[in-house]
Amino acid sequence: MENKQWKVGILIFDDVEVLDFAGPFEVFSVTTIANQMNPFHVSTISEKGNMITARNGLRVQPDYSFEDMPQLDILIIPGGLGAREREIHNDTLIRWISNQIEKVELMTSVCTGALLLAKAGLLRGKKATTHWASLERLQREFPEIYVQHGVKFVDEGNIVTSGGISAGINMSFHIVKRLLGSEIARQTAKRMEYDITI
Repeated sequence: MENKQWKVGILIFDDVEVLDFAGPFEVFSVTTIANQMNPFHVSTISEKGNMITARNGLRVQPDYSFEDMPQLDILIIPGGLGAREREIHNDTLIRWISNQIEKVELMTSVCTGALLLAKAGLLRGKKATTHWASLERLQREFPEIYVQHGVKFVDEGNIVTSGGISAGINMSFHIVKRLLGSEIARQTAKRMEYDITI
């Protein structure tokens, strides 16, 4: 298992919340195992591969589009204003998320990225969480979901959802621990000077 390298893809779009994608990007990018190998190869993906403008004007050039992206092991769906106001109505993106569930080992969301997973039908009958300010919306619009309050993340096996913004970092450490063990997760948190109980 230690020699495996997981391909991690992070979806980005206009008005994505910066820490929603940058937090997990950092955790997976700086994780190393005993031989200094990075067990995760992290890339960013946008629908058309074009430059996106994240919240507050940060411009980011994604690595891939939906058309040319590689096969992924882990997919991270962030949130933000763009997710909850525009991308939730983007049928192309929602279909892409729905199709990816059959291909990836782990589907995850940060913040209101959970709304996109819900719209894709992936959270039906499952426990899930999102940003505290969108918990009621998630419950109202998708009553078939068991919405969890007061938690950083919810692990439902092949789907992991997390709360708002910085909670995506906690979720990422949880995934590192799940795949590589507590010690690697602790070493990564120490490298980042991130206070977390693992």
